[in-house]
Amino acid sequence: MLTLGIESTCDETACAIVKNGKEILSNVVSSQIDLHAEYGGVVPELACRRHVDVMIPVIKEALKLANVSLQEIDLIAVAHGPGLIGALLIGLNAAKGLSIALEKPFIGVNHIEAHLYAAIMSQDQEPSFPCLGVILSGGHTALVIMHSLDKFTLISQTVDDAIGEAFDKVAKLLGLPYPGGPQIEKLAENGDPRKYPFKGGRLKNDPLGFSFSGLKTAVLYTIKGQNNRLEGDTPSHKEMRDIAASFQSAAFEDLIKKTLLAAHQYGLTEVVFGGGVTNNRYLRTLFTKLAPSLKLHWPTFELSLDNAAMIAGLGYHRYLANGCGDSLELEALTRIAFM
Repeated sequence: MLTLGIESTCDETACAIVKNGKEILSNVVSSQIDLHAEYGGVVPELACRRHVDVMIPVIKEALKLANVSLQEIDLIAVAHGPGLIGALLIGLNAAKGLSIALEKPFIGVNHIEAHLYAAIMSQDQEPSFPCLGVILSGGHTALVIMHSLDKFTLISQTVDDAIGEAFDKVAKLLGLPYPGGPQIEKLAENGDPRKYPFKGGRLKNDPLGFSFSGLKTAVLYTIKGQNNRLEGDTPSHKEMRDIAASFQSAAFEDLIKKTLLAAHQYGLTEVVFGGGVTNNRYLRTLFTKLAPSLKLHWPTFELSLDNAAMIAGLGYHRYLANGCGDSLELEALTRIAFM
């Protein structure tokens, strides 16, 4: 069964052809980093214009690389949320148009759930359900129980910045280019992670909840002083390395501590990761060191960032589970609950 997947939740326009939910025949991603870098973040209107310009060429390229025709496609899968409403609508309407023209079913997929499926696509064996899902991206930070590929229960999430967003903002404070995650990781390699006593946020009534705004503010005060007034000289390169290392260590140690607590609380022994932040090598090393009792499932680099293969893969399983596709009345959702 051939599934054509479409992803346009934020600033990546992507299309993939996937066979039987797992075999990736093509996975084309058109990045917009060049477009948004000068602004230090994604500009929604510019993102939508680029989606419109490249959507059809990206679909054509995916079909060409997979060596299949549109008529051979059996199912259309598309991310219908969460994300930027304009960007979502472009991908969703492209999928609906293909569904009508080809007289083939289409199905909407939760972009965040697909990030977790990306780790499953990356490996030969599926994890043993139930397991713990950890979502780490620029827009989302959450812990979920994965009962199966069709049922997810939210345990906790961030109350403010997502972890990837915090990395981008700290990178901007340090004068580093967008996207900030890889820049922070590189700068932190030769830094002292214990130089500055940064700590992750603690929520009074939610020991598993995340908050990164306080950590980000602590970095701001370290760089510019209290009340955002510059005190003395700007940080030296060595100080910047130490700040980056201390911030990264504090953010990840907080994440690992709460992941271990959730796994213990719910009796789970396997963890599935999803989202672009999972590419961080320091995170993977630290997790392996501090959580030796857990079996960890990481996505490959290509599948950790926004892509359409994960949309097509999970869409295939959702279609089989439902026994049918979605109605053409399916709406784009900026926020969407886990199934």
